[in-house]
Order: sequence, then structure tokens, then C-alpha cells
Amino acid sequence: MTIKEVHRNEYTISTDKDKLDILSIHQFLSNETDWANGIPIHTLKTSIDNSLTFGLYHKSKQIGFARIISDYSTIAYLGDVYILEEYRGQRLSKWLIDEIMEHPNLQGLRRWILLTDTAEWLYKKFGFTELPNPKLYMEKHNPNVYKLK
Repeated sequence: MTIKEVHRNEYTISTDKDKLDILSIHQFLSNETDWANGIPIHTLKTSIDNSLTFGLYHKSKQIGFARIISDYSTIAYLGDVYILEEYRGQRLSKWLIDEIMEHPNLQGLRRWILLTDTAEWLYKKFGFTELPNPKLYMEKHNPNVYKLK
């Protein structure tokens, strides 16, 4: 897949996995989130290897991240989205989601999915809605999986 990179002033969004600061991503996800709390670094690396990733950088410092799991034809899952706290409030999250939604390999999908309890306001701007019929949704969820390892 072709690497996509866009710039805005001193900020860059890139899909180049070689630019990712895995240790800083791990630190944030493992320590600052509920959804990936305690994630082992090898699990994070595997998830990155098998996803389309978007790094957000201020100069060369990693300040944000998101990843997509997709078959690139019917469905995409948006996950692990974050912006470091000191960079919030600058519309960077909107820019990041904009770039994800406009990625050429993610066009014409039948369904986008995500799980969030912190930024509904952001995702609604991009057409995400609550499940119209949650009785159709099923999951197998193990919230303690990272504690077992």
C-alpha cells in the first residue's frame, strides 16, 4: 500500500509504519487508556503490523495515533485513536479522522465501526451514529486478556 503523508504547519500525518514511535504509543495505550490498559508491547506490535496506521507528529515527535483494521472492500474498524493531552483543542483529532476517512483505500466501504465512550461528538461529525438496532450486535469480550499474560 502506498504511504500517504500530509502536512499542516509543523504537523504531519503519515501512514509510514517506520516513523511510528512504538514505545510512546505503547506508553500511552498501556497506561492512559481504559481500552488497552496493560497491553503487552508484543501484542501492540502485532496489531500495528496487521493494520493501516496513522501517526500524527509535531515536528518529529509522535503526538497521536489511530489504526484501521479492514478488508478494504466492505468494512473498516477504527481503533486506538488518541492525541496527547497537551496537543488537544487544536482540531488535530478532526484533521486526523478527516485524513483517515479520505484515505483512498478506505472508500466505498459498506460499514465503518468503532467503540468509544469518550469522543462521540467527534465521530458524529463524520457520520457515525449509535447502533440503530443494538440487538443485532454481538460480541465476545475479554476485558482482562492483558492481565492474564
